Amino acid sequence: MENKFKDRLKGLRIENNLTQEKLSAETHISQAAIAKWENGVRTPSMECLIILVKYFKVSADYLLGLED
Repeated sequence: MENKFKDRLKGLRIENNLTQEKLSAETHISQAAIAKWENGVRTPSMECLIILVKYFKVSADYLLGLED
């Protein structure tokens, strides 16, 4: 699950032409947290997951890699 999450997050960010810094500014999530998630070092809290799902307009199941 963790690998799919990091890949999906990075993919969505790149598809939307966002740098980690820009995504951080748009979502009010620290750039350091985004970098750690994309590198598979950490996973997001439920609160941050909800912010990302709403921002990218995708399901949590998609972002977590539970569905395509």
